[in-house]
Amino acid sequence: MSDSTVRGVVNVIEETKTYGQKGFRKRLVVLEQDKGSFSNYIPVEFTRDNCDTVDELNMGDEIEVAYRLNGRKWQRDPQSEVKYFVSVEAMSFKVIGGSGGGEGVDAANDAFSEIDDEAPF
Repeated sequence: MSDSTVRGVVNVIEETKTYGQKGFRKRLVVLEQDKGSFSNYIPVEFTRDNCDTVDELNMGDEIEVAYRLNGRKWQRDPQSEVKYFVSVEAMSFKVIGGSGGGEGVDAANDAFSEIDDEAPF
């Protein structure tokens, strides 16, 4: 299966957060797409070493992100409700234009191989 891409303008860049005993790192970037009568906001997760590549982004940059969808089943204990989560994991990105206008960055990773089972993401 090939990776999909999404384009948008960088609207939010969060700081890197660390989770679990293994130190899993995640950084959220929200892309805004102008759909005419409304705006569409797409949260994209950069994980592990890809968190550092986000430092090259600026608010207002138009970027194209290659991503993969990840789904996860989570249940606190056998008696609790099962919940399902989906995330958009950035594999690489390139700056198309905007305030920062830099060269593209390509940063593939396999971050979800070591997720702490207690984390619901």
